[in-house]
Amino acid sequence: MGLASIMGDYLGRYKTRYGHTTTPAQWSALNAILGCRNGQYGEVLLACNHCAWQDHCPQSCGHRSCNQCQQHSATQWLERQKAKLLPVDYFMVTVTLPYELRALAQAHQKRIYTLLFRCAISVLKDFGVNDKGLAAELAMTAVLHTHTRRLDYHPHLHIIVPGGGVNQARNEWCKLKGKYLFNGCQLAAVFRGRMLAGIAQAGLRAPRTPSKWVVQCTRVGRGLPALKYLSCYLYRGVISDNNILADDGAYVTFQYRDSRTGTFQTRRERGEDFVALILQHTLPKGFRRTRDYGFLHGNAKRLLRLVQWVLQVMIPTPETSVRPCFRCKRCQHPMTVTGFIRPHPSPG
Repeated sequence: MGLASIMGDYLGRYKTRYGHTTTPAQWSALNAILGCRNGQYGEVLLACNHCAWQDHCPQSCGHRSCNQCQQHSATQWLERQKAKLLPVDYFMVTVTLPYELRALAQAHQKRIYTLLFRCAISVLKDFGVNDKGLAAELAMTAVLHTHTRRLDYHPHLHIIVPGGGVNQARNEWCKLKGKYLFNGCQLAAVFRGRMLAGIAQAGLRAPRTPSKWVVQCTRVGRGLPALKYLSCYLYRGVISDNNILADDGAYVTFQYRDSRTGTFQTRRERGEDFVALILQHTLPKGFRRTRDYGFLHGNAKRLLRLVQWVLQVMIPTPETSVRPCFRCKRCQHPMTVTGFIRPHPSPG
């Protein structure tokens, strides 16, 4: 039982109930998931050099909403981030949009998500520069998530911040003193003001929101565990096939881990509602889910190397991530790609 087969089974009911509200990006995601590894995107021709067995394999869709694809991309991202790690404490800042703004975010995804990045990053940068004990420009890696573990719509940013920054005026590295970065309540107050101002400047009308928003700022030790956590959600769909427990033809049941208790819980939805639950997390076309800032940005490699030199970091040799090879069904030896079969044109 997999996500693609469930989407195919409930496609008609989904179109009847949700077709009029489905965005072009969601249609694209739905079509990609349905066609992944069934010949819609062509096939790869294979030959075994050991026993001369020949085979073929359908190509994957490569769409970031598909839960069968992008594992290699996640591995490559993690390897790039590992090459930037510093021997300092790291912090995870989680910036959440309040419930009252979620309908606005769904209706204007690209503008609200862009504002979410811009406002959250600007707040952290200003706090870093204005902090008396730090007075430095921070570097950050931010990742957008739009779902809870129950798959409800819940847009928020996870931002990984190294405990230190660069003072450009004095041209020096400033290490954070102690195990504390910033006060979450103070971050939330400034973020709230900037986000609401940005929404107004964009010509959108925000509903009344609570006077206090939520921003969490916690120390996560060294940065690798946090990066591994984020890499699991970057380039794959929002649910694994292993978490889909049952489909009785009318309802789909899936499991999720409750973040408060750590126990597994189940959720049961009508098939068409389950498909809508998945597709609501499709990002707008071309929107970047993950972004680097400061000396972690791709255009700041020279500055990053200087920081690593100051902190006496052994710069790792770049690893070449190798894609998993195809294995021969007869002898299990690696197979060689000998050609490609183009996808058949869609009828009509």
